[in-house]
Amino acid sequence: MQWQPSASLNTIQARARLYQQIRAYFVDNNCLEVDTPLLSTSTNTDANIESIRAHNFSADHYLQTSPEFAMKRLLASVSGSIYQICHAFRASERGRRHQSEFTLLEWYRVGFDYQQLMDEMESLIDTLSGAQNQYQRISYADLMLAQAGVDIHSISLADLRQACAEQLPGTDSDQLDFDQCLDLLIGLVIEPRMKGYTFVYDYPVSQAALARVNASDVRVAERFELFYNGLELANGFSELTDAALQRARFEADNRQRFEQGLAVYPLDEDLLAALSHGLPDCAGVALGLDRLLMVLLGFDSIDQVMTFCE
Repeated sequence: MQWQPSASLNTIQARARLYQQIRAYFVDNNCLEVDTPLLSTSTNTDANIESIRAHNFSADHYLQTSPEFAMKRLLASVSGSIYQICHAFRASERGRRHQSEFTLLEWYRVGFDYQQLMDEMESLIDTLSGAQNQYQRISYADLMLAQAGVDIHSISLADLRQACAEQLPGTDSDQLDFDQCLDLLIGLVIEPRMKGYTFVYDYPVSQAALARVNASDVRVAERFELFYNGLELANGFSELTDAALQRARFEADNRQRFEQGLAVYPLDEDLLAALSHGLPDCAGVALGLDRLLMVLLGFDSIDQVMTFCE
């Protein structure tokens, strides 16, 4: 039986300093700290995310996969720019870079778009690391073309499946859809080649999630992810404010979940009502603090920074 902490005392102290630095940064930059519930009667419908159920008072609840939905309800209530440090949960995630329970820093900037939020991410990480870091920014399409030879805007599904088979010998890609093929190439071909801090932006509109579509190029969504040496650290958007479109995306997610034999989740009607009331133009991002701590301390396993592991 291992009852002692997974992390060393020095690492536990480093985590405490990280939280203090984050709070000081947002105090200095006029962003309000908030606290929202971990339990909800609805959850994220994304087919790539599995929620953890919590039976409560004869009803199904879910542990949050992120505080996004509740924080957007605050934004619609004219909270102004807000942030939160909290725990989040995802079922069946365990490995060198994954824990089912993990820590997020999530924040929303009213009046920002995703490019401005990337600027602020650079400022925050430089502050937390005590260094002037170098950052690369590249569009999803340019990255896929440069690293995998795939033009995402013109390639057919058949040719994309063939590209997966050629670059990942032994992989059965015949039943994968377009986005599953792209995810395979990103995860197994491209991420291992990434060096340093890299922002990948303008994701295909089919992977928009809760991001708005780019007004100048409707093929892409104003979404970005931040990587460090191929390790995903953050996922951010210029936020979608259209309630009807967001409902349609949730419903499409649930159809995909049903087709894949996954649980179909109830929609968050409170979020949709908040969007109908009016969400201010804003951008938001979720940053994995456990993974960031790994980077800052030079560790290669998430277990090394978790106070206790499962």
